[in-house]
Amino acid sequence: MFAPNWQVAYTTPADAARWKRWLLYSPGARLLYFIAVLAAVAIALQFGLAALFHGSLKGAPSAERAAVGLLIELAPALLAYLFVVRLIERRYPAELAPEALPRNALIGLGAGFGLFTSVVLVLWLAGSYHLIGGNDHPDWLPQLAAIGIGAGLGEEILMRGVLFRMVEEGLGTWAALAVSAAVFGALHLGNPHATWWAGAAIAIEAGLLLGMLYHVTRSLWTCAGLHAAWNISQGLIYGIPVSGTHADGFLVSTRSGPDWLSGGDFGAEASVVALTLCLLCTVALVVVAVRRGTIVPPSWKRKPLAAADPWDRLDRIR
Repeated sequence: MFAPNWQVAYTTPADAARWKRWLLYSPGARLLYFIAVLAAVAIALQFGLAALFHGSLKGAPSAERAAVGLLIELAPALLAYLFVVRLIERRYPAELAPEALPRNALIGLGAGFGLFTSVVLVLWLAGSYHLIGGNDHPDWLPQLAAIGIGAGLGEEILMRGVLFRMVEEGLGTWAALAVSAAVFGALHLGNPHATWWAGAAIAIEAGLLLGMLYHVTRSLWTCAGLHAAWNISQGLIYGIPVSGTHADGFLVSTRSGPDWLSGGDFGAEASVVALTLCLLCTVALVVVAVRRGTIVPPSWKRKPLAAADPWDRLDRIR
């Protein structure tokens, strides 16, 4: 039996009035505030950009399209997150500490590139991935900004920094893992060429993996690095569609074989190869968490604890 060593990022102040506990500090309330600010910023951004570019970015320079893509993907989630963390929770956001960015982001980037390269290697050995040639002029900058950095950090703030963390506070780690993974997979069902299998694969391979990675590291930089490197490797390097979207990469490739192997038009994320490799990584992280005793029990099964010192947590994730 492993000794409990769990922590949550935020605990409601012990002297808070009853109405504040429910309407301000509860995980559900903070989630609603996050969604409200996220929607407000996103709408204001859309109107502002539409006015600035007269409703269309077609023909705009690559750098401008990259900046707009990054802004749309990242700004609403980041501003809404800082609103909740700084103004409601009133704590230092150790999971996004600038001091921890270089090391943790590099770890995530390396892991993401290595993991997806392993997927491509297995597909190649299985006769499914075929390299046709190179692309001298890929439209790389907008993809790097929006699909890589923007989606990587923006989606990790939303899925792991908000949804996983707040569900974990109330219902515990296992519920947070299941809920955040299911929502993450469902959000991809609206993508081009998406199927129920593709959504389930995203939930299992990425939702579970990134959820456990956040739980073990408590660093959004590491999760964002892995997420960004996975997307960049898939589309920009190996020329494979990213969650159903067209890839304009440095390599031109095709995939053959049954959809369960190749991933079909959705991309290699819907391949049983990606699912298996990511699931193995998830199991390894679960073993680490259980051995450390960090699995958070549901709120009704644990004694109230004081909020963790964010500076102590920063030292742990550096």
